[in-house]
Amino acid sequence: MAVRASVACFPVNSEALETCGIPWGIAVTPFSAVDERGNPPARGSEGHLLPRCDSCWAYFNTYCELDQWTWSCAICGSLNGLTSHAVSRYSQPESCPELSSSFVDLEIPGDGSEEGMTQARPVYVAAVDLCSSEEFLELVKSSLLAALEALAPGSLFGLVTFSHKIGLYDVQGPIPVVKNVFIPPESDGQLPVSLEDVMPLLAFLAPVETCKDQIATALDTLKPTTSWERSTPTVQGLDGMFLGGRGFGSAMEALVSYLSSDYGNTFALARVFAFLSGPPDYGAGQLDTSRYGEQYASKGEDADLALLPEQTPFYKDLAVVAVQAGVSVDIFAVTNEYTDLASLKFLSINSGGSLFLYANTDDSTLPQDIYRMLSRPYAFGCLLRLRTSSEFKTGNAYGHFFPDPQYENVQHIICCNSFATYTYDFEFANNDVFSRHTDPPVIQIAFQYSIVVPNEMQNDAGLVSAARYSLKRRLRVKTLQFTTARSINDLYDSVDPEVVLSILVHKVNLASLEKGVREGRLLIHDWLVILLSQYHDAYKLVRSPLLRFHEEGVHPDYRIYLQCLFSSLEPSSLQCAIYPVLTSYATPDKQAYPRHSLSRAALVKSGSPIFFLDAFTNLIVYYSSTADSSLPFPPPHDCLLRTTINRLKQERSITPKLMFIRGGHDDATAFENHLMEDKDVDGTGLPSVTGFFTFLEEIASDVSENIK
Repeated sequence: MAVRASVACFPVNSEALETCGIPWGIAVTPFSAVDERGNPPARGSEGHLLPRCDSCWAYFNTYCELDQWTWSCAICGSLNGLTSHAVSRYSQPESCPELSSSFVDLEIPGDGSEEGMTQARPVYVAAVDLCSSEEFLELVKSSLLAALEALAPGSLFGLVTFSHKIGLYDVQGPIPVVKNVFIPPESDGQLPVSLEDVMPLLAFLAPVETCKDQIATALDTLKPTTSWERSTPTVQGLDGMFLGGRGFGSAMEALVSYLSSDYGNTFALARVFAFLSGPPDYGAGQLDTSRYGEQYASKGEDADLALLPEQTPFYKDLAVVAVQAGVSVDIFAVTNEYTDLASLKFLSINSGGSLFLYANTDDSTLPQDIYRMLSRPYAFGCLLRLRTSSEFKTGNAYGHFFPDPQYENVQHIICCNSFATYTYDFEFANNDVFSRHTDPPVIQIAFQYSIVVPNEMQNDAGLVSAARYSLKRRLRVKTLQFTTARSINDLYDSVDPEVVLSILVHKVNLASLEKGVREGRLLIHDWLVILLSQYHDAYKLVRSPLLRFHEEGVHPDYRIYLQCLFSSLEPSSLQCAIYPVLTSYATPDKQAYPRHSLSRAALVKSGSPIFFLDAFTNLIVYYSSTADSSLPFPPPHDCLLRTTINRLKQERSITPKLMFIRGGHDDATAFENHLMEDKDVDGTGLPSVTGFFTFLEEIASDVSENIK
């Protein structure tokens, strides 16, 4: 569990917080294998017996005062008694992780039943859109073949297709068989028959280790649905065009119900990979995509405000059902048409899944992304709880979770990988202050989660296999103690700018969703004015597609995709995505400068021939137009630059696109668009296209007015 605070020294009171202008909060990556300093947790057992405070329910930790029979809580200060078991346990402190480290990971024992082993089998279901092109299906096929290689033996896999009908594949026989059920065209219509009646769930879910070839054969049979096939069930317009046919909402609703029938028996978590090539326009959950266009300009409406909220609660409500059924949904949208991800996103992010957007099939990294997703460990059935000492409290919590309806500051996370990050901002409680005479501020984060652990078993031939699994429940607790700032200078000196940026991005996202992009831009502007009024060296917060207007060419689905991506990144990755890193090389094997400003002037003044830009989702190698022709282009595979690129690609939560551009020969727009510190970003000289320095000039002008 990695925890990073926006300021290492906390503000002493609300006046100091308001004066400094710095967002106050933390970023938490709960399933990270190590803490923010690279240290692993102290591991142990008997997590269910870890003492808890009778007043605030915080867990015992190294900051608590311990006597022979009692202990005092580091969070609220209450005195608590110890059970006889705890007294005996703490008489041998060398065997107690919670006495040796403030970061512990303790196993919680289960019932040890045989049923617990069978229900732990990992379940994966691919839902494929057939209202698509051949190119889309070829991409999905290659992606699922890559996914099959990443799945562990013993996993169960199901293949379902959707269009105006739902197709269930039985791949456990010698020849794959598909059974179809038609979707009613009504927006709230139910299927005429349940999927369980069409095919029993255990016939649908096939063991990967014995059915991989049949699954591959089934994938080869996938073909796009033609307009002729859809002519009967779909509605025909006055001009003869067919309206509808992609029954995504109906298919997902039926699939969640289908899987829920055996939740807790066959599986503890089912992961659905939904591949979508366009907007749902048929059956339940169909979306009206006509709201995207020029009509807002003619009606005087704010397009950015109108396109950001969801147009139907269908997918948000379905996510609740999915969580209750133990189903997590990842959506992979491969399309350049308006699909209304603002409505669809809730099905993925609220169920613990992710949302991916690819503009086309040609350069899509979908196969790499899905393989990478399945290759890394994940936790599920998670509970995240944050506690603070009494002087301050949590203001807002941000991330891909859903809050507990009963308990404050408790978040449910159905599926959590090692990159998933959650952010909190703080405020003072009842105008309290941190006094030098009281205990220092303390934060405790508790993360309870389950993981699937393979059990090595020998088969009849004496070979070791991992076809059986068991569930392990664990409790991870991290407690942190902070100092308070003696002056405003202490606050500025202790700032972690990456965490500040994380909190600010979440606030901007929230403001944009509630009041529109213009409100988000005003929030950034006002925050910088306040900060610069107090401090001259403000952190660079720059132009981003998150805050560009609809009329400036930002697609609403792309904005939603970025919001979902940015709201789950840990601070260092988020900074790279918002403000890319530009380095230069004298040769492919020799770095020249480790960091440049993002401006054309930096390119010219450095004199370097090769530049490497890391924008998190994109990696760009740019050869200057004045580079010596003897330099190899593109860089050789065994050079230092390529090694750096390969390392970054392996470290990323998603696969970044790699581009090679030769100045003077290739179109350099993709590279130049990231030079956001220029007077004008795109070189057109248009005053409406504001670079970073122009932005700072405007802020400085407002600051001077504010000071007057």
